[in-house]
Amino acid sequence: MTTTTNKTWRTICDSSDLVKDSGICALLADEAGNEEQIAIFHLPNSEEKIYAVGNYDPIGKANVLYRGIVGCIADEPVVASPLYKQHFSLKTGRCLQEEQSIAVYEIRIENEQVQVFY
Repeated sequence: MTTTTNKTWRTICDSSDLVKDSGICALLADEAGNEEQIAIFHLPNSEEKIYAVGNYDPIGKANVLYRGIVGCIADEPVVASPLYKQHFSLKTGRCLQEEQSIAVYEIRIENEQVQVFY
């Protein structure tokens, strides 16, 4: 049996809740009751300004990526996992050191509200 969930823009927090050059964690839930943690990063000096990725580190096997250190490698915005220090692209979710990836979500600020397409 296949379940269909309707994706929509969901307000997560106020833009004032974001921490410059750092991450915050949010819990998303769909109509079916499925939950997933995401990490939201505010990089005001980057092209897109905010990024949303899955908070689960597939290498360290824990929800910790929002605590990672953000930066750029070859002009690619990344977060370094706080566990084993692998770098994940905030644009694509691809791990730069290993054959792993994390989810990436569309995110925007609309009327001072941070919204994720989920």
